[in-house]
Amino acid sequence: MEIPLYQIDAFTGRTFGGNPAAICPLDTWIDDGLMQKIAEENNLSETAFFVKSGKVYEIRWFTPKIEIELAGHPTLAAAYVIFNFINQKEDCITFSSKSGELVVTKEGDLIKMNFPSMAAVSVQENEIINQGLRKRPLELYKTRDYLAVYANEEEILSIKPDFELLKKLDCLGIIITAPGSTADFVSRFFAPSAGINEDPVTGSAHSTLVPYWAKRLKKDSLHAYQLSTRRGELFCRYLGDRVEISGRAVPYSKGTITI
Repeated sequence: MEIPLYQIDAFTGRTFGGNPAAICPLDTWIDDGLMQKIAEENNLSETAFFVKSGKVYEIRWFTPKIEIELAGHPTLAAAYVIFNFINQKEDCITFSSKSGELVVTKEGDLIKMNFPSMAAVSVQENEIINQGLRKRPLELYKTRDYLAVYANEEEILSIKPDFELLKKLDCLGIIITAPGSTADFVSRFFAPSAGINEDPVTGSAHSTLVPYWAKRLKKDSLHAYQLSTRRGELFCRYLGDRVEISGRAVPYSKGTITI
């Protein structure tokens, strides 16, 4: 069996920046266990698989350890593959996923994703988070992930997590965020229980970040950076029950998996 494999750097305009995603277009679905093994072998934050089904593309995402229900940067990367390598005539596609339909459009060098909005709910402080991040947040919220809010960008950059301790959290991951010095807000994302100590750029985390910052800053259009060592840039809009998450992408490699 041979499967096409693309590696795309998402949420960046330069190679070696943003978040690398592995993309595998399929003619028909293969065994779940095989997809998980491919994701483990690729050893990136996520590997995305998609199958064309009528007018939509069914998509699934796997970390090196688990399948997840929503992922941003591999969706952006998969759209880049479709727009640039599979069907260059399209500028709007719909992905069908476990999180519903996700409409993605191309506008110049930006790829714009329409995702569900996941507004965070305030929760009591959590000692695992306090110890795991080694710094108590000013505010703490929860949706799919925990959202820990800090005072400024310098605090976000200074945090050195205890990943073994954060594995004990009852969620996929933890977002840390603060006002940015050159953007509306900045963030980092940790998901050690999913095999990702620190994710370079996390599109799906912005489904939570955008409604929080839109309300706090009283504005719907937001510019953001994720402050991993690879660094990512995102352009976002708050749409109520949906959010628009946009970014650039660049290709890194194209090849074939032989099994």
